[in-house]
Amino acid sequence: MSSLSERLTRGSASSPAQIDHSRRLVADWQLLADLAFADLTLWVPLPTGDWWCVAQVRPLTAPTSRPEDLVGIEAAGAAGEPFQVAYREGRPVTEGEPDWSGGIPRRREVIPVRHDGVVVAVLAKDTNLAVTRSPSTLELTYLDIAADLCLMVSAGTFPPEKVQDAEMSPRVGDGLLRLDGQGRAVYASPNALSAYRRVGVAGDVVGRDLGEVTRAAATDRVAGEAVAAGIAAAVAGRFPDPMDVEASSATMLVRALPLRPPGAEAGALVLVRDVTDVRRRDRALLTKDATIREIHHRVKNNLQTVAALLRLQARRMSEPAARAALEESVRRVASIAVVHETLAGSREDVVDVDQVIDQVLPMLGDLTSVGPAARTRRTGSFGELPAAAATPLVLAVTELLHNAAEHAFPEGEPGVIELLADRAGDDLVVRVRDDGCGLPEGFDPVAAEGLGLQIVRTLVVSELGGSLAMRVPPGERGTEAVLTLPRAGLPRR
Repeated sequence: MSSLSERLTRGSASSPAQIDHSRRLVADWQLLADLAFADLTLWVPLPTGDWWCVAQVRPLTAPTSRPEDLVGIEAAGAAGEPFQVAYREGRPVTEGEPDWSGGIPRRREVIPVRHDGVVVAVLAKDTNLAVTRSPSTLELTYLDIAADLCLMVSAGTFPPEKVQDAEMSPRVGDGLLRLDGQGRAVYASPNALSAYRRVGVAGDVVGRDLGEVTRAAATDRVAGEAVAAGIAAAVAGRFPDPMDVEASSATMLVRALPLRPPGAEAGALVLVRDVTDVRRRDRALLTKDATIREIHHRVKNNLQTVAALLRLQARRMSEPAARAALEESVRRVASIAVVHETLAGSREDVVDVDQVIDQVLPMLGDLTSVGPAARTRRTGSFGELPAAAATPLVLAVTELLHNAAEHAFPEGEPGVIELLADRAGDDLVVRVRDDGCGLPEGFDPVAAEGLGLQIVRTLVVSELGGSLAMRVPPGERGTEAVLTLPRAGLPRR
């Protein structure tokens, strides 16, 4: 199935601004479907004169009248006539007789979707007539607000220019209030009253200035002023961002929208949601994240201290073999420290391996006994990996680079060491290639007793579940070490 933007582009009216307006409508139309107790579908005209359904939403407040998926179907002839009238005349069109096809009686209203004075699509609103409803104040308020929003869609003043976060935005059932042109509440749903009571508002809010009531409930004066200003902005015709009202006992999310249908009294719609538990979890996650990053920072500092102590000890050693062993330990500890340094600055437990490798490469020239005669370069990308995979991978690559620098170029001969990272299906393939003297006759990496290769084999096979191979590149001189790491050891690209 193509994306909404691709489906909208197929329509005859498909400028970027028109597509963006339709996308914003679809992003926010669950609100309209819930208020209208109706299914909504968005239709665009095709160059052939037919109509194409590009999006569909069902209400959460009523049984659907459209259980079938309509996205992708076309309407032509008599079926597309109401769409054509609404599109051509720029006014809502209500079908007279109910539609009994499919066994569910429904009545359809077609609403033109206008942007910058031009009708760019039509919105079909299908109401299930089989559902018997009592004319309660709540239902009548919902339908009245839905009618106002439909008129605003037809006039081009809804949806807002900024897409709201549908996941966090309060829904109709969470709590709804309607305000008049002075910002006083003329209706509050039972859930809205409960939300206000949880933040400490006693008594009914109907008839009171909702901005002042909400401001007084906030424990933070600045936040309270901001929420009150947002409600006033909605009454004045603007679309403020949703804001939290944090009281001593609860936290409430408030979203205010203007209600300004043509020819009717101005007002506003306010949706509220009790988000006390959500915000508590958010704060716990932030605290946990900060703690983890602080731990990584302290581990990095401790590893750097260990590396410094080993470096001091190496300078005091008179035995060359002992000094070399300590210097190799410095390099290994420093490589692990770079991984923890990256984790300390990350908000997730993942590592940008390319960034770590680029920090490790300059260290090789400082810590190897052959000096910087061999130039090292990286090609390709490792991507992001979990810390559990990144640490052994960086250590293994560092060991292979160090081995190439130490053994491929005897007596400080100049040369090039290449580090190549590539994907082969779901596997990550890492090659360390040099143009040096090559492998000794009969060399077997499995039987090799060098500490560096033993470390690499242990890390790659045991920690990453991969394999290590060493060979002479075909048609070239030098040595190529190949690490093949399966997808099982690399949970994230």
